[in-house]
Amino acid sequence: MNALDVKDLHKNYGEFKALDGVSFSVKDGEIYGLIGPNGAGKTTALRTISTLLTIDSGEIDVYGTSVKDEPDKVRKIISYLPEDAGAYKDLTGRKYLTFMANFFADGDGAKAIVDRGIGIADLEDRIDSKVSTYSKGMMRRLLIARAIMPQPKLAILDEVTSGLDVVNAYEIRSIIKSIAGHGVSILLSSHNMFEVELLCDRVGMINKGVLVQEGTPEQLKARFNANSLEEVFVKAVGE
Repeated sequence: MNALDVKDLHKNYGEFKALDGVSFSVKDGEIYGLIGPNGAGKTTALRTISTLLTIDSGEIDVYGTSVKDEPDKVRKIISYLPEDAGAYKDLTGRKYLTFMANFFADGDGAKAIVDRGIGIADLEDRIDSKVSTYSKGMMRRLLIARAIMPQPKLAILDEVTSGLDVVNAYEIRSIIKSIAGHGVSILLSSHNMFEVELLCDRVGMINKGVLVQEGTPEQLKARFNANSLEEVFVKAVGE
């Protein structure tokens, strides 16, 4: 069974077609990159898959469960980390994870989730510092931990390394690889083509609400006689 099946997805804002018949799938255990220029429909797609926006027409199934018909059931097996996500800055990292864990369990169950989150974040003694003192990299570690600690079957990550320096971006990518290696399927959106090429098993390119290309990074480079995914992106979007 696929982690995600998106079939002929349409989403309009008035007369504007944000998504115009988008179809793609994410295999179980796969890292799938959904990329495109600003305004292409990526964020709309992610938010619709995450049940935050309603479907105008089409179908979305997460591990066989319909987003349209059973959104509450879908929310129990997914996690969505938007680009602009934040945390409560007056709490320590530990208290923030504890607060979030209580939405999923209580007692020993919540403690186990928090312990898992602390391990993912790997902030050492800074887990007990206030979030307001965290660097961008530390904040992103905490937010990824929050997204993954409930053990979702599908994690939806939007621009997770945006604004980070080279070292922090490298560390975040290592965390993502580790997460995928432990059985979590990942739908990833990023403007960093190096990152997408490095992380993703397959890539879908969206432009003007339409999926224009799909394949492994190597397949896409061969298709466009390109040396990098960045070059593929420019050629595909320009066509």
